[in-house]
Amino acid sequence: MNMQPQSGVQAPPAPRTLQEMRLPVVMMRDILIKTIFRKNTETVTELARAVCLPVAVTQELVDLCRDQLLLEATGNMSASSSGEMGYQLTDNGRARALDALAQSEYFGAMPVPLEVYRQQVARQSVRDIQLTRARLEQAMGHLILPPDLIGNLGPAISSGRSILMYGPPGNGKSSISNGIRDALGDRIYVPRAVEYSGQVITVYDPIVHSLAEEQEDDPTQLRRAANRYDTRYVCCARPTVITGGELSLDMLDLKYNAVARTYQAPLQLKASGGVFIVDDLGRQAEPPQALINRWIVPLEESKDILALQSGEKFEVPFDTLVIFSTNFHPNEIFDQAALRRIFYKIKIDGPSQENFLKIFALVAKKKKMPLSEKALRHLLKNKYPTIGNVFANYQPVFLIDQMIAICQFEGIPNQMSPELIDRAWANMFVREEKIIH
Repeated sequence: MNMQPQSGVQAPPAPRTLQEMRLPVVMMRDILIKTIFRKNTETVTELARAVCLPVAVTQELVDLCRDQLLLEATGNMSASSSGEMGYQLTDNGRARALDALAQSEYFGAMPVPLEVYRQQVARQSVRDIQLTRARLEQAMGHLILPPDLIGNLGPAISSGRSILMYGPPGNGKSSISNGIRDALGDRIYVPRAVEYSGQVITVYDPIVHSLAEEQEDDPTQLRRAANRYDTRYVCCARPTVITGGELSLDMLDLKYNAVARTYQAPLQLKASGGVFIVDDLGRQAEPPQALINRWIVPLEESKDILALQSGEKFEVPFDTLVIFSTNFHPNEIFDQAALRRIFYKIKIDGPSQENFLKIFALVAKKKKMPLSEKALRHLLKNKYPTIGNVFANYQPVFLIDQMIAICQFEGIPNQMSPELIDRAWANMFVREEKIIH
């Protein structure tokens, strides 16, 4: 049964018993009593919502805590929860909660065992996306692209492997990367946290993950089908992580919070099932070769290796479309072995004169700048020959914004003229000259 009709991805099934959780019982017990201690929850329904488990499984856990004399019934029926029985921590329970919090501050949603998460990664793999030309063209519809570029990008994206986009700056490599992200379009399930070897690793990050709108249950229906999945996961749009010159190797490692005694997933794990964009490759403090070397195993074997504070190493799934974008020629920053491991190399060149004029006209229309044939002829005949007629996608926006700024300053309506073109052009390039200090 497809549990999420709005997405082709199979939802993670909710656990039906405590045994199906596949987590250490002591860990589950401690998270439950820490949650009661921190959130002051009383009923099983409230607790189930707080720890993101079905009510039946939460009740099992509550009964286990009662057997161990950590919880007791209050004897009061909660008016706010349809007359449910209330529970509270015993003195032993409070002592155990404080002891457990001293070991780890984590409480709330039960983590998903790493092995169980692997199964969900396989269900929603970025490599299973069937991308059509029409869908990619729709996502890139706002861009003026060379006719063969979509044909080269499509198979690269559908493969879910790595892509290197290179070429002169200002020609839309970042915009194309964002268009690829938009083309993926569907939803996946991101765990709030995963568990490995008794350690909690938080994965869901509101900064990276965009919460999808949930399907609402119809209260008049006897059987409710919406959102019937493991709520330890969050239904999100396929994630996109974008890094630039700030990317460093340690950002690809687990982050340990010494106060909370929990781990935070690295960027590439947060990007699982989605896109990881390394923009401006070659501008980082780390050499590009070192960054690529770090990605060799993940790119080739679809798994990454992370390390705990103890030094123990373990494997996590690597299911991410990695896009490298650089203004350098690949041969300048990589050796041949590294290049061989990047499956697709796509050059993004500047536009032809014809496409440049299309972009110029589109930008002018959007910014309400009247076109002037005389000004355009001056631009093409007198200005571009001085730079070898090399066009770039950023130039129309730059020139038109400059002319608008001048018009606003001079108190005249938006207009373009050879004189305004000259003034705008002067700000686009710095004249070569020797500065005497």
